[in-house]
Amino acid sequence: MGEGDRAQHGGGGFSFEASPCGGLSLRVRNTAVVFRPSGALWLAASRTLVVADLHLEKGSAYASRGQLLPPYDTAETLRRLEAEVAALSPAAVVLLGDTFHDRRSEDRLAPDHAARLAGLADGRRLIWVVGNHDADGPRCLPGETADEIALEGLDFRHEPQPGPRPGEVAGHLHPAARVVAARGSVRRRCFVTDGERVILPAFGAYAGGLNIRDRAFAGLFVRSPLAGALGPARVRAVGWRQLADD
Repeated sequence: MGEGDRAQHGGGGFSFEASPCGGLSLRVRNTAVVFRPSGALWLAASRTLVVADLHLEKGSAYASRGQLLPPYDTAETLRRLEAEVAALSPAAVVLLGDTFHDRRSEDRLAPDHAARLAGLADGRRLIWVVGNHDADGPRCLPGETADEIALEGLDFRHEPQPGPRPGEVAGHLHPAARVVAARGSVRRRCFVTDGERVILPAFGAYAGGLNIRDRAFAGLFVRSPLAGALGPARVRAVGWRQLADD
């Protein structure tokens, strides 16, 4: 899909078009959203930025178990999130669960990283939707903690509920797409939607991805979904038939 193009998906089920940021503009139920190349979801009407599955301090969690990873994941994830905040000046930032990799991650935060996280609340709402990795929410950082929230006619929670859930926005599954092309295939984190609900890609630098053809996604969509595959500067709309198993 080229810049400025419009397209229809799912036999007329819903439409999407390129966004000036390089993302995809579409409607989930009746709510206008933008899939941004960073993996963030943008709701312009309420100026709300939504990111899922940051898994901060995953590197230090692995190091504590003797599996050494470069300890730069938190800094890189925060850098990307701060770039989105600077670009959009949101009125609210929603962290859609598993913001921390485990319940001790907050204790392992470097002081400057903790200060940067706290800074996200300056002049705006900061909402921590809890996930399975961070069920207690933050202890020493500002913001509101919730199991789920309703906003602009959508229901935001960490883990997608089984069966059709019109208007649900969730994370947890870390969706990824293997895209088949003439010269082979490439694997990318992705948004996945059927126009009724959407699952966000993991935003964290060290978060992995689960192929959206995995059985974990079965039964979540009322029609064959669209993948919004993340590239360096744009989101590519990919139909179900272009996707492959891992």
